[in-house]
Amino acid sequence: MFSNSSAILAWIVFVHVAGIYLFTSGFLLTRLALTETTTCANNECTVPATHTRAVVLIIDALRFDFVSPNPPSPPSPYHHNILTLPQELTKARPRHSFIFNAYSDPPTTTLQRIKGLTTGSLPTFVDLGNNFGASSIEEDSIMKQLGLANKTAAFMGDDTWMSVFPDSFAMSFPYDSFNVEDLHTVDEGVIKHLFPLLEDPTNPFDFLVGHFLGVDHVGHRVGPDHPSMKTKLEQMNDVLGRVVDLLDEKTLLVVLGDHGMDRTGDHGGDGEHETSSALWIYSKGPELSRDAPPSGLLQYTTFPRASLPHRSVQQIDILPTISLLLGLPIPFNNLGTVIPELFWRNTKGTVLLDALKLNAFQIRDYLKAYRDSASGGELDGYWDELQRAWDVTLCKKCNTEDTLMKLTNYNRVALSTCRALWAQFNPLRMAFGLAVLGVSFIATWSLYMGLSSAKYEWNAYLSSQLPNCMRGIAGGAVVGLLLFIGLEEKLEGIDALDCILFAAPIFSSLALMISSPPPILASIWRLPIPLVLHTLAFFSNSFTFWEDRLVLYLGLTSIVPFVLTGIKAPTTRLRYRILGFSLLYAVCVRLMAISTVCREEQQPYCHVTFYASSTLPTPPLLVLALAVPLGFALPYIIYTHFLKVSRSELGLAQTFIPVILRPALLAGSGFWILEWLDSANVLGDEGWTPLLRMTRTWLARGSFTLIFCVGGALWYLIPLCLHFDKSQAKQVKVLGFANAYGASYLLFWTLAFALVYNASQLSAQIVLGLGALALVAFLEVMDSVRDVRYMEQVFASATPSAVLQQRTSSAVDQSPPVQFGDVIPVALLGLQMFFSTGHQSTISSIQWKSGFILTPTASYTFAPITVVLNTFGPLFLAGLAAPLLALWNRPPMMASIPGRENAKPELDVKVKGETTLAVIGMMLYYTSLLLGSAVSAAVLRRHLMVWKVFAPRFMAGVAGVLFVDLAALIGFCIGFSRITSKITFLFQGTS
Repeated sequence: MFSNSSAILAWIVFVHVAGIYLFTSGFLLTRLALTETTTCANNECTVPATHTRAVVLIIDALRFDFVSPNPPSPPSPYHHNILTLPQELTKARPRHSFIFNAYSDPPTTTLQRIKGLTTGSLPTFVDLGNNFGASSIEEDSIMKQLGLANKTAAFMGDDTWMSVFPDSFAMSFPYDSFNVEDLHTVDEGVIKHLFPLLEDPTNPFDFLVGHFLGVDHVGHRVGPDHPSMKTKLEQMNDVLGRVVDLLDEKTLLVVLGDHGMDRTGDHGGDGEHETSSALWIYSKGPELSRDAPPSGLLQYTTFPRASLPHRSVQQIDILPTISLLLGLPIPFNNLGTVIPELFWRNTKGTVLLDALKLNAFQIRDYLKAYRDSASGGELDGYWDELQRAWDVTLCKKCNTEDTLMKLTNYNRVALSTCRALWAQFNPLRMAFGLAVLGVSFIATWSLYMGLSSAKYEWNAYLSSQLPNCMRGIAGGAVVGLLLFIGLEEKLEGIDALDCILFAAPIFSSLALMISSPPPILASIWRLPIPLVLHTLAFFSNSFTFWEDRLVLYLGLTSIVPFVLTGIKAPTTRLRYRILGFSLLYAVCVRLMAISTVCREEQQPYCHVTFYASSTLPTPPLLVLALAVPLGFALPYIIYTHFLKVSRSELGLAQTFIPVILRPALLAGSGFWILEWLDSANVLGDEGWTPLLRMTRTWLARGSFTLIFCVGGALWYLIPLCLHFDKSQAKQVKVLGFANAYGASYLLFWTLAFALVYNASQLSAQIVLGLGALALVAFLEVMDSVRDVRYMEQVFASATPSAVLQQRTSSAVDQSPPVQFGDVIPVALLGLQMFFSTGHQSTISSIQWKSGFILTPTASYTFAPITVVLNTFGPLFLAGLAAPLLALWNRPPMMASIPGRENAKPELDVKVKGETTLAVIGMMLYYTSLLLGSAVSAAVLRRHLMVWKVFAPRFMAGVAGVLFVDLAALIGFCIGFSRITSKITFLFQGTS
């Protein structure tokens, strides 16, 4: 039966999803791609070609310092001065060979960089999500220009190219790109097909793309500081040497990385290591440059820890450069600028002048077309500046060097303008989303306050509020539709669905607030300081950088009120229990915080401890030593020191913990130990790889099956940790009665815990183990604090003897209800687990190797599941733990509700109401964080750090709310409901 509590939780999820959809669709819009194509007669929009063919070799994740002649200090023996051919040829033939540090626009993922390289356009933040589901590129590109010129293209390597250019290659040999554990198959496939084409005397291609993946996969798997990286770079050096030997003088060679990689080998964000990619251009035949062009046209940058600056370009500059060198028009949407050195072929600079003029006119045409498009209004605020930059290029009295400077400046102004418009905001849709989130937060807080005041009448209270919510949704939907019909012409970028999704939550929230207005002063007084500080912190980029430390401070601070309660507890036993378990909670949280990964902005004040080092993504030796003992110890501690105290170790727990939980945790540790043996090549022979891969794959599959299928079915059939002792005549003892709700729900929680545990690396498993221990310690704190509050309440009353009736079968549980402050330590514990399991609010902290747990290659069914479990599992566990705050150490109690003594007694109506209260409290905490991050992202949307700091934190806030909401629904509607139905059947005689 769909209870009132389930219905109200579903309503909260609905308003959250509506608000998130509206704000996100206004904040993260994609760039408008124009479909125009550059065309001209008689080659008027190009310059004479220097080469008739080109070989473009992409070495995925080839960072600039991997080929730099001046690597950082101290140099790494594994990736510096290994791929040396580019610097050797540049030194020997400086007019034919050029090395650049190419800036790759974020997000630094392969699909977005392929789009940039072939179209010269900029990606958008939301494009990151498309990396796993590429669609064909319809806008103008070098591939389209090759087709228009009747040129033949060949391809081999990363199959992403076939997704975006399915019909552009006459010869194609694609290979699966997402199996990061396979270091060689793609590279060997490229080599297999590359050299026969180069050796073919009939010249079967005009344009060849070879995309190697080995360097990228080594980085993901073991990081750049590993012998495997040295081996792979040596292989690439040999391949390039063979390619150079086979080149004819009419073929241009371009070698580049599509992006870089961070210190641990990952990428996706905008860190300096991720955006610094290598670019090497080599002409075996004609010289590309005679002398150095004017210095004012050149830009230099210094790679981190390098001693000398090096010539730098924008990666998208490759597109207009290659196009003109091959005698092709520049694609219409290009924003790159031709590289000056490659066109400086005489002292007068006439070739470069012609190239820059074509380049600038092409960009001018693009901007004019963009301004005339549906999104053209975005350029209005910048158009005067662009026009001034263009007007100065028309100077007829300027000398060549001045003209070159003015043309280059115009191109760069255009590029910076479009970067500023990287995200196309829809302020009205964002306002709709913020309004829904803000008003629904107040309505949910009003609901929380009303539910807390209703006490035993919580069900009647919800019954009176739900019709108001439903009427508000229906009425709001009608008003929203009418609003759209009446104001359609003025609501730019807003459709009927947007208006309905705005008005329906707003009206339903207002209906709830009007029928149950929150007491303003009491609401302000009861708002906890940690929540307020945490929410406001998102307006500071510094606090957002260091949120992992902020969460640690708030988490330890949140336990202080419980410590103060323990100090003044009326009995010694309660005092020792509260202080002892509070200390255990604090110690576990502090130990968890030792595990860190660092954001780029935290350097040099942060040191990576989650991995063996900042450049070696393997587990520390101490973690390897503790992994298996933890798998044994954690179930034992839960069983012996927390369940056995209330005799709840019997019933389901007696079978579940040794047969399901312990084997599942050990299997999870076993998987990652085998992964370490394989990736670190501990056994010294790659011949072990197939056996290790197969063994750990089936170990993971067996563990997930044991948890989800066997454990889930067993728990659903026999959820209670109760044992009926009939050894004495005419008397039945119910062992585990005192914690009948909490013990059973804890086992339900461990099902999800085991899944997250299996999806997490070894260091994260240690953190999760400490998190589980901190959780049960806090539950014991809560149980004792509840007793203290009840005693204080009774002692302050006129009948202090009522304390003796607290645990009798006929008494009503008069203990104070769950308070919002009781939820905060668990909410912060979830965030602490998120940060300490190797994550930050950055794209590059996603642990992609977790996508290969259940399958040896990328599976679009299982890989997203395990990556999500790895990344957001800790937040899900926090949401799923919320009911435990009301259920722990609560026995089933049959009693009449005060004021309704003549009514039929009900079974633990208070526990059911408090569980609803605890779940709503958890949802409120994460909604507040989302609201803070959304408001900060909206207010600071033109801030320099918006895409580096505020947008990623907003997306993390969205994920937090969605996963906590999902966990709340699952926990209440499945876990709690199943337990209460079984207990009701046993003790009230109904099914």
